[in-house]
Amino acid sequence: MLFVFDMDQVLFEYDWQRRMSVMTELTGLSLTELRDRWWNAAGEGAAEAGAYPSADSYLAALCDALGTSVSERDFLRARGGAMTAWPVSLQAVARAASYGTVTLLTNNGPLVGENLATLAPELVPLFGEAHLFASSDYGARKPDPVVFERVLERYGAEPSETFFADDLPENVAGAASVGIAAHLFRTPAALLAAVDAFAHAPAHAPAPAPAPARAPAIESGVAGSNRAISTD
Repeated sequence: MLFVFDMDQVLFEYDWQRRMSVMTELTGLSLTELRDRWWNAAGEGAAEAGAYPSADSYLAALCDALGTSVSERDFLRARGGAMTAWPVSLQAVARAASYGTVTLLTNNGPLVGENLATLAPELVPLFGEAHLFASSDYGARKPDPVVFERVLERYGAEPSETFFADDLPENVAGAASVGIAAHLFRTPAALLAAVDAFAHAPAHAPAPAPAPARAPAIESGVAGSNRAISTD
């Protein structure tokens, strides 16, 4: 089984306003200006879909759009400072790892993607650095079904054997459209329960062991036929 988790508002509380407040201090731009210049479909949205092949090219495009210089260190400080781990959600990942393979899928560009282990160190012992991915790694962003198809291809997983959790209904719908069992995140406790429910669904339960052969019954000196043994 493959378990795919979103990051922000699923595994971490993410305070976007706090991040933008730091970016305002760094750039001197208002929130409206930051949105108009970068945090829109043509800027950040395109980056999340793979428009930039590396952290360096992403940062160069960001600084050009904002008309000012932002260091990688300050960018990551603003991003990481807006994230707070939810312990029960992390327990859900640990539980999932006991059932199968876990991987991260977060809508982010390559600067975040290449630094996930630093931004979210709590995830490293759960996922392993090799399974921390941003959408830019796949060249498509949620809810595009293509990104989910590429995750399945990377792991050689069947949709019916794959679980996905996200806090946005449109992303859940995108995963469901390719046959993935998709969970709309509402609380960490509900996420943990959903992981267990998926792992123990009849479709994923191990086949029952075959019943031991029974010797023919002898009734009045005549061998009787064996009866089927119920495994219910």
